[in-house]
Amino acid sequence: MPEELPAGPACPHCRAPLTGSLCNTPGLVHCAACGGSLQASVFPALFRPLEKGTSGERIGLEGDAGCFYHPGRKAVLACEACGRFLCALCDVSLGGQHLCPGCIETGKKKGKLDNLNRHRVLYDDVALALAAYPLVIPFVGWICSPLTAPACLYVAFRYWRAPMGVVRRSRWRFVLAILLAVLTLLGWAVLAVALVWAARSKR
Repeated sequence: MPEELPAGPACPHCRAPLTGSLCNTPGLVHCAACGGSLQASVFPALFRPLEKGTSGERIGLEGDAGCFYHPGRKAVLACEACGRFLCALCDVSLGGQHLCPGCIETGKKKGKLDNLNRHRVLYDDVALALAAYPLVIPFVGWICSPLTAPACLYVAFRYWRAPMGVVRRSRWRFVLAILLAVLTLLGWAVLAVALVWAARSKR
């Protein structure tokens, strides 16, 4: 029968449990039991003590308000979205608001809770696409570029400070998109001036 492994991180050589000081180190460390070289990466929360949650206080006085979801528990506050009375167990603090589980679920389905958004529009990619695609698509893209270049500038300046996504991103796409859009508009301006000059020279 195979040996049962410890619940926490263990040495790959001798299976001895590892302490927190031997985990998440920048280089190799040595196991205290066998001396073998190893490097372990674990979530820091593994070594944190578990926080005890509140179960909600039972109603003691006859005039106390009860929780909407747990009538036997004393209400401590009301949901800021629907007004339902909530006990300490049902209170969900999100973005500075106190909401009930029902409003959290409704907001998640309808996308009304920004803190629960699981995806974001990457406006820097949108701006860069508006500026670059017309330049690489022959004929049709060139004809559309007088419209896409101003749209690119609008998106770039309108959403310059918008969240860039979960992973930190720089704004170099915005800068490149603005540069391409300005060059496109300058190119059309030069072409327009050249056509006007050519038409006048023929007279």
